[in-house]
Amino acid sequence: MPDRSTRPAVGSLDDEDYPAYTMGRAAEMLGVTPAFLRALGENRLITPLRSEGGHRRYSRYQLRIAARARALVDEGTHVEAACRIIILEDQLEEAQRINEQLRTRDTAS
Repeated sequence: MPDRSTRPAVGSLDDEDYPAYTMGRAAEMLGVTPAFLRALGENRLITPLRSEGGHRRYSRYQLRIAARARALVDEGTHVEAACRIIILEDQLEEAQRINEQLRTRDTAS
């Protein structure tokens, strides 16, 4: 029986940031190669966590981002450009969210 202290807490199964997937499993789930996932890391789109043995581990959140990149690549966008597009889209969304908060705060005053 495995030591309970090395098993993930039940709550971590619901945590979308928990690094639950190995590179091989992540690639299989997304229908991509491990090289594609490495390219996403090299282009700073996602940074997988590393296991104690140094293996890449991906979260569900990271897999959703990788799926966005795959969709762009499937449409003919180069992986480097796909990564940059997603980064910029996310930055724009965050800026719009902050602007809306500031507008709401200013109108409430």
